[in-house]
Amino acid sequence: MTESQDPFSYPPIDPVNFDLIIVGTGLSESIIAAASSAVGKTVLHLDPNPFYGSHSASLSLHDLTSYLISPPSLPPAATFSDSDHAVIDLVRQPLCSHAEIVPCASAEETEFFRENSRKFNIDLGGPRALFSADKTINLLMKSGAAQYLEFKGIDKSFVYEASGGGLVNVPDSRAAIFKDEKLLLTEKTRLMRFFNLVKQHENISEEDMESPFVSFLEKMKLPPKIKSILLYAIAMVDYDQDNNEVCKDLLKTKDGIDRLAQYSSSVGRFPNAPGALLYPIYGEGELPQAFCRRAAVKGCIYVLRMPVTSLLMDKVTALYKGVRLASGQDLYSHQLILDPSFTIPSPLSLPPSEFPSERLQILSQRDIKGMVARGICITRSSIKADVSNCSVVYPPRSLYPEQLTSIKALQIGSNLAVCPAGTFILYFSALCNDADEGKKLLKAAMNAILTLPVSGSSESIPIAQSDSEDIKPIVLWSAFYIQNLIMSKFDFISSTSTPDGNLNYDDLLDSTEKFFGQMYPNEEFFPKATSPEDTVDEDDNGLTLES
Repeated sequence: MTESQDPFSYPPIDPVNFDLIIVGTGLSESIIAAASSAVGKTVLHLDPNPFYGSHSASLSLHDLTSYLISPPSLPPAATFSDSDHAVIDLVRQPLCSHAEIVPCASAEETEFFRENSRKFNIDLGGPRALFSADKTINLLMKSGAAQYLEFKGIDKSFVYEASGGGLVNVPDSRAAIFKDEKLLLTEKTRLMRFFNLVKQHENISEEDMESPFVSFLEKMKLPPKIKSILLYAIAMVDYDQDNNEVCKDLLKTKDGIDRLAQYSSSVGRFPNAPGALLYPIYGEGELPQAFCRRAAVKGCIYVLRMPVTSLLMDKVTALYKGVRLASGQDLYSHQLILDPSFTIPSPLSLPPSEFPSERLQILSQRDIKGMVARGICITRSSIKADVSNCSVVYPPRSLYPEQLTSIKALQIGSNLAVCPAGTFILYFSALCNDADEGKKLLKAAMNAILTLPVSGSSESIPIAQSDSEDIKPIVLWSAFYIQNLIMSKFDFISSTSTPDGNLNYDDLLDSTEKFFGQMYPNEEFFPKATSPEDTVDEDDNGLTLES
C-alpha cells in the first residue's frame, strides 16, 4: 500500500484494466474489496483522503476538526478530448453537515490539545462497538482480518433512568441480575423467568412471535423499568415502542428474541471480556484497515490521496466503462463502487449533450432515508467512578417528553489507545428528522451526565476532577454534526450505504454481503481458507483480546 503527497506526482497505475474499481475505504467498501480479492477478482482500491477508513475512520483531533469544518472536495477535473467516451464529472458531497465545534474554554486546555492532537484517535462514525457474538466478529475470524486487530471488552453497560436513578446497570446475565441491588426480588424472579423463556423460545407461540415485542413483554407482566431495559438497552430498539403514532419501526417478538439471544450469547463469550461488547484498540478505523490489509494480501492495489474526478461512459449505450483520475490517467473496469459521498450533477445542471439524460438521472439519484445526529465530548474524568469504558442508552422520553427515539452513548478511555492518559472520549448518536431536533437530543443526553461549558466563558477549567459519582465530568471539547443516512444502490456504477445509527455493524454487514451477492452471484462471500497464507493462528477463537 502506497501513499504520495501530490496526486499529480503519481506514476501511471499499471495495469489499467480491472474487474472492480472501488473509490473510498469505508468499512463496506473495504469488506467488498477483501471479499472480491478472495475469489480472484482484480481490484483497484482508491481513496482521495490521506487516511484509510473514509466515513469509518478514526482521526486525530486536528484532522477531525478539519474534516468537519472544511469537508474535502474534488480538484478540478482534467480536460482531454475523447471521441470514444462521454466524460461525466463527479461531485463530492459532504456526508456530515451542520458541524458545530465547541473549543476549550481555557488557554491551558487549548495548549494541551494542541500538543496532544496526534494522540487522539477519534471515531468519525461513533458510537460503535461489536457484540462478542455478532456477525462482524464471525466475519473477522472467517476472513482472516482478525489477525490485524486487537480488542478490549467494554467494562459496563448502563441505561439512563430519569426518575432519580441516573445510570443504572443493565442486568444482562444471571450473575448481574442477582447482584443488582436496585432490582426488587420479584423483579429479579420475573426477569430470570423471562431470560429462561428466551433460551427456550420454541415454547413461545407463533402468534406471540409475530406480535409486537412490546406487547409480548406486557403479556409477561414485566414492570415498566424492566421492559424499558429489555427494549432499548438490550434489544437496542430506536423508536418509542409504546407510541404507535410516531414509531417508525415496531419490533416483532421474533426479532426481539433474536436480539436478546445475541446479547445473552455475547456476555462472557471471551475470557477477557466479561460483558457483551468489544471495542478495537486504536479505534473504529482499525476495522476497515484490517480488511484492506486482507485484500492487499490477495493482490488488491491500494492508492491513497488519489481523487477520481470523472466517469467514462459509452456514448452510444450509456454504459459505464471506466474512471478518470485527478492525475489525468484513465482506468477501466467491469464494475465501479463509489463511496456514498460521490455523486454526479443533476442532468438539468449539465450542458446539452448527446448522452442519454435518462441515464444521468438514474446515476444522480441519492436515496436518503433519514438522519443521525452525532456528538463527541472529551473529558478529564469518567462518567462512572472506576469505570473506563462503558456504554449508555437513554430510552425514549427518559430526558424529556418529546424525546421520540433512544440515544446511544459510548465512553472510551486511554487504555484503548484512543486518547492521552487521564482523558476520556464520549460518543453520542440519535436518529432525527432535522439538525435542530438532533442537536437538542444530544445536548440533553450530554447535560444529563456531563457538565457542558457555558458558551463564551473564558473561565479556566481545572485539570484534576473528582472521581465522585456525584460530580459530573466537565466537557473540555465537543463537536456536533449531522449525517445523512444514504441507502446503497446497485448497478454497474454502485454506491454503498453510509454508516447507520446502530451501535453495532450487523445491518451494515447484511447490506454489504447482499451487495457482494448482487455483484458476484456465483461466488462465495469469503470462502474457507485453502492456502497456507490464509491460515490464522487462533487464540480465543481467532480474536486477540487484551486483559
